[in-house]
Amino acid sequence: MTSSKIISSSKRTDNNSGDGYLKFQLNQQTTAVLSMRHTQEAIIVPVESVTSMPNMPACILGLMNWRSRIIWVIDLPRMLNLQSLDNRLRQYNAIVIRVESLLLGLVVQEIKGTTKFMSDDVHSPVGQVASSLVPYLRGCVVQQKEILLVLDAQAIVQSSILRSD
Repeated sequence: MTSSKIISSSKRTDNNSGDGYLKFQLNQQTTAVLSMRHTQEAIIVPVESVTSMPNMPACILGLMNWRSRIIWVIDLPRMLNLQSLDNRLRQYNAIVIRVESLLLGLVVQEIKGTTKFMSDDVHSPVGQVASSLVPYLRGCVVQQKEILLVLDAQAIVQSSILRSD
């Protein structure tokens, strides 16, 4: 891969040398990324292995067993007020994230792979996306004529939508 951006070697530090991100489709129109620092695993989960729980917000699909741990599974597009996933799915594309000691399964439309970009390439999302998305974003990046939403794993895990307290 060639890069059109030339970086002065004297200015380059470990923090700026292209961070890794997991790339995925939230829905047909929206592509997003999550930092690999918070990504534990991308898995395909049969719908039957997620146990729904009564009296939960619509975006919470239920609980599942992941590596002998019980974790919450979230319909990420629905949580972000985007078009929710097709409820006729037979399996979920899930991303298991960890923020400190908290684990969460995020269900998305499709997992696309990994990508890298410099933290300097992340721009403010204000004015680019719906204002309801802004609290969950670190910013956006334009990569190969495509706008990628850079999600903030910490903001997702700490969302008031997921808290009952």
